[in-house]
Amino acid sequence: MQPFSIEPGATLGSLLRQPPLDAFEARILLSHALQLSRVQLITQSERALTAQECNAVAALFSRRLNGEPIAYILGEREFFGLALHTTPDVLIPRPETELLVELALDRVPDKARVLDMGTGSGAIAIAIARSRADATVTALDASEAALAVARCNAGRHQAGVRLLHSDWYAALDNEQFDMIVSNPPYIVAGDPHLSQGDLRFEPVDALTDHGDGLRAIRAIVDGTPAHLIPGGWLLMEHGYDQAARVRELLIHQGFRDVQSWQDLAGIERVTGGVR
Repeated sequence: MQPFSIEPGATLGSLLRQPPLDAFEARILLSHALQLSRVQLITQSERALTAQECNAVAALFSRRLNGEPIAYILGEREFFGLALHTTPDVLIPRPETELLVELALDRVPDKARVLDMGTGSGAIAIAIARSRADATVTALDASEAALAVARCNAGRHQAGVRLLHSDWYAALDNEQFDMIVSNPPYIVAGDPHLSQGDLRFEPVDALTDHGDGLRAIRAIVDGTPAHLIPGGWLLMEHGYDQAARVRELLIHQGFRDVQSWQDLAGIERVTGGVR
């Protein structure tokens, strides 16, 4: 796609009235490029942009027109009321994952040891740590680049999260936890969604297990006898059509109170149980 260009002297109003992309996204990118609030975009609608400003706005518009996610263009995304640094090294935090955090906070005991597996940007671990200062939160990821982003976010929000480089349980030795949470890779290999929309730009290893979509979930469930205390909760996000199979895995491992919870779209998005 050819780079988008803006003629010097163009006004804010003209870009808002006939944006080259979604009007809401145009406002977000204009605000970011020009460091203006939404109100200022309106009150300064007749202001002519300088050549430098036109180039800055056009560069952001071009990136979005080429499909790059807004979260990567801006470098952050809000999750559970927290502004999180977001790069192409991590999945973009999504609203449906907030359900996992809410379920965890409803069930986490006092002074709990909580493990977040495959933390990515650190969204889940940091949200829990910020909401429950008494909890000891450990988060792990197999990607050093992802851990760097999580470390940045933990520092930004002064969240006491221990971050470990680990391929699932490998770096934990015999440690046990009161709760395990995870949003693991669960998209089936070859799923056409991987080549559509924002997913094209996100780290593929954080999206798919390169198998049937349940490899990572099986690894997490299979490791719970060694790392989750009896009576501890395991909560996992999964795909829109995987809830029944995840429940079966938990029941086979001897979990009780196994159930699935729906997100705001009515999709069974999180499944968990008690060891």
